[in-house]
Amino acid sequence: MDSLVFSNMLHRPARTLVSVLGIAVGVLLIVFTVGLSNGTMRERGKREGNVGAEIMFRASGTLGLSGSESFRLPVTLADDLVKVEGVQKVVSLGQNSVAADDNNTGNRLLDGINYDEYSEVVGIRIIEGKQLSGKGDEAIIDTGFQRQKKYKVGQRIKLYEREFTIVGTYEPAAGARIKIPLATMQDQLGGEGKTTAFLIKIKNGQDAKQIAERLHNAFPENQILLTSEIEELYMQGFPALNVFLNVFIGVAAVISALVILLTMYTTVTERTRQIGIMKSLGMSNIKIAWIITQEAMLLSLFGVVLGVILTFLTRYVLTRVTTLEVEMSPVVLVITLVVGLIGGAIGALYPAMRAANLDAVEALSYE
Repeated sequence: MDSLVFSNMLHRPARTLVSVLGIAVGVLLIVFTVGLSNGTMRERGKREGNVGAEIMFRASGTLGLSGSESFRLPVTLADDLVKVEGVQKVVSLGQNSVAADDNNTGNRLLDGINYDEYSEVVGIRIIEGKQLSGKGDEAIIDTGFQRQKKYKVGQRIKLYEREFTIVGTYEPAAGARIKIPLATMQDQLGGEGKTTAFLIKIKNGQDAKQIAERLHNAFPENQILLTSEIEELYMQGFPALNVFLNVFIGVAAVISALVILLTMYTTVTERTRQIGIMKSLGMSNIKIAWIITQEAMLLSLFGVVLGVILTFLTRYVLTRVTTLEVEMSPVVLVITLVVGLIGGAIGALYPAMRAANLDAVEALSYE
């Protein structure tokens, strides 16, 4: 029976190949879209958490990590924060989102920093060019962003509707990919003497959760975030995106099922006479339906495997030319396999029932 299934698939190799490719494209769309969304969020979360400090202190009512908040925390508050037991150093951090034509989301997060104190805590170092001065329309970028956008030191980049000069590149990537002087960001947003957040470095041997609890008790109106949890906050902070991905997976599964349905329906129509011969030789309706279902399941399996291979190839190319990340989650791969096989079985259901219910005499006389 297995040889019969394979011979049926090889009888029309072009149609079999097109069917497998149709399913593979659906799988590619599912795995790549989910992987790109999760990978991008996780990569950004890792950068935001990779700041050398264990705690981020923000103003009350701050929503998300998009850089849309105004400057509300007085810079002088750092003097009070450093007095909390267990706190070693406090660094001011401005965050703001600006319009960006060359970004997929249409905006880009900027960090406003005082370079000396920021680099002391975060550990960034200048690779090319020079560090930021205290003020002025200048910026530094991480080397990954430089490779992606092909920027050079001395080149200009448009921020806040005017040109900023790229004065240096840095490593490792931490926080926003572009950093400008904090004073420049304050002047731009009318936040002189204020900031949006503080990075808090704790003393060696201290527990971050205990220090966070002390900060919360001393400043109950403000937000205390552990930087170790920022990555998961990113992953959980976009419920609308998760809904979109679930709908997308459902649509792709329906399309795959329709590809199988069309393929197997055409197959049954072409093999009407062959099915009549099998019936006349005593093959049961269940066996005939099972042959059709097996063929559909094999097409689905081949399509899923090819789709995953194409996804890995696309991921390889993408990560070589951009800073985007595609997360290949084993859970998503298993779900895709199950969805593909279930879609193939559902798509084969009607053609299999039609083949099983054909009248043997009419099938033999079919031309």
